[in-house]
This record gives sequence, structure tokens and C-alpha cells, in this order.
Amino acid sequence: QVQLVESGGGLVQAGGSLTLSCAASGRTFSSDTMAWFRQAPGKEREFTAAITSSGDSTYYADSVKGRFTISRDNAKNTVFLQLNSLKPEDTAVYYCAVPKISDRFFYITQTSYEYWGQGTQVTVSS
Repeated sequence: QVQLVESGGGLVQAGGSLTLSCAASGRTFSSDTMAWFRQAPGKEREFTAAITSSGDSTYYADSVKGRFTISRDNAKNTVFLQLNSLKPEDTAVYYCAVPKISDRFFYITQTSYEYWGQGTQVTVSS
């Protein structure tokens, strides 16, 4: 059974940093693109960042570009999201996800994703 388990969320002041982790189990994901989405209260879930299977290419939403960094450790079947210079508007539940297809494209819509974690809450205070 495939499972994605996020961790690392918490409460942080504006300007602070957090590192989120997503540990995958059930099968190896070393050949899959992996992504992070987030969902703020009362808003749609939105694409945040993605990384190719080898880690040689990444893609970010404009709202987080230059502040967030996605990375992965295939030996540990884990993907990370480093959140720096956090703003109150970054407050959301953060989810990791695996797309239905892993190719040279990055997919930013929820329907393109097959596996999801349960999410981890990030709250940024002003």
C-alpha cells in the first residue's frame, strides 16, 4: 500500500524557516516526479513546487519562487521542501503528491496527481 507521510510543519514567525519532509513507502518513487501543494483556509489547493525523479530540474509557483526549495533523497524515498522568508500568506496545509505520469513536464493541476499525503499544517504569525 502506497503511503506518503508529511512532517515538519508548525508555527513560525514571519521571516522564519521550516523544512517539510515527505516520506514515501509502499514502493520506490525514484523514477517519479514529486510535488508539493498547499491549501490555505477557504481556498483551493494550489501547486507549490515539483522536482524530477533525478532531482536535476525543479519548478515553482511564482508565489514561492526564490523562497522555497524542493529537494529529494531517493535512497530514503523522501522529498523535502525548505521554506524560507515565510509570510503570513504562506499559512496552509502542505501536501506532497506523486503524479499519474512522470515525464519531462511539470503538472500543476490536482487531477494530474495519483497519490497524496495527509498534509502538515504550517502557520506563519505576523
